[in-house]
Amino acid sequence: MNAIEKKKYVPHLPSLLALGDHNYARLMRLLPDCDTADLVYHFCVESVLSYRIQIIDCARYTTTVEVKQLAEQLPDFMKPAMTVRLYHDAKSAEVIGAQHVGNLKASYEYPNLHMHQKNEKFMVNVFLSEWLQFCVNYHNKLSAKTS
Repeated sequence: MNAIEKKKYVPHLPSLLALGDHNYARLMRLLPDCDTADLVYHFCVESVLSYRIQIIDCARYTTTVEVKQLAEQLPDFMKPAMTVRLYHDAKSAEVIGAQHVGNLKASYEYPNLHMHQKNEKFMVNVFLSEWLQFCVNYHNKLSAKTS
């Protein structure tokens, strides 16, 4: 193998699946009723950060939600926004879109036109995991309302 050639990144499937299981469990703690379409959950952390989890689509075995930070004082690129699919039969969740980028690939060649990291999908799911853990630990107000 040539010194210039690089190995393609291959995701570590057990780690990705474990992360999905943890994300599913955390989302279930935040969503008391995730099988009703058009529900929106708002909650605040320390009265500074506001979050919204909106159920976009419900099916028999899946639910699609949008998880978004709401902060008027911050520019859009500093407000995380993710589309997450929950697989109820597998009790797993995965980010299917983040920051207005949909269809995340399992791995990317690097460098690439959009400067995605080789393990972009894994890292976005890690970010969701950390963000959900923060929300579970520190949210102080949770209210649900129908849109």
